Amino acid sequence: MADDPFSLAEHAADAIRTRFGDVQARVAVVLGSGWGPAADVLGDTVNECPFDELPGFPASTVPGHGGALRHARAGTVDLLILRGRVHLYEGHGPATVVHGVRAAILAGAKVVILTNACGSLNASFPAGTPVLLRDHINLTGQTPMAGPPPPKPYAIRFVDVTDAYSPRLRALAQSFDPTLGEGVYAQFLGPQYETPAEIHMARVIGADLVGMSTAIETIAARHLGAEVLAISLVTNLAAGLQGKPLDHAEVVAQGQAAGERVGRLLRKVIEVA
Repeated sequence: MADDPFSLAEHAADAIRTRFGDVQARVAVVLGSGWGPAADVLGDTVNECPFDELPGFPASTVPGHGGALRHARAGTVDLLILRGRVHLYEGHGPATVVHGVRAAILAGAKVVILTNACGSLNASFPAGTPVLLRDHINLTGQTPMAGPPPPKPYAIRFVDVTDAYSPRLRALAQSFDPTLGEGVYAQFLGPQYETPAEIHMARVIGADLVGMSTAIETIAARHLGAEVLAISLVTNLAAGLQGKPLDHAEVVAQGQAAGERVGRLLRKVIEVA
């Protein structure tokens, strides 16, 4: 069926294998806002393909997001780097937002690393701090598992996300950088930034970080059996916690300033993941 997101992801996975020579990429990395500089340190580039040449991959309309899938190699590990993502707030449904993650997993990835730029609700995580996600709160009201049941041979739609973010991978990242903290990330729909009242609510229900991506991609990855490591780069204090308006240009700039440094850490994880 043309509207079956799993069939579309299979078609994209076939195209990835054809374009990149049937590569067996164990790891897939999704780069968020401002994370572009990390792409060049995650691994040595082997090949790259624009998103618009792959089935089902829409172009991002958000500054700070690239638009290509890169095959790279870190040591002996092949990886796929999604240079940018699309979001619910761009008008896409959940299936489209998670399409790249699904396609990468169906092309062979067993580990998915998700990155994003986020606002901090926690004084322990100032701007410029990378934070591992240990859990999330999905406040979008949407999920990639809604709709018709997944076709065979895929698992049923009721995904267990008790350990959505792999304890093994988090421990591995912290073995390379013991200063890495962990937090709970709340995904809002966006694109407007959160109000101070919404931030207060998020703090009350246990969030340390807020952003507009990642949680629903994690759900899709866990449904397909991949391990997930997610790392947020704090670019600003959340609304009402700083004395100036929020600005997407600042988000991108902060991400670019720290992206290469955090990318080197992620490469170490990738080489042994």
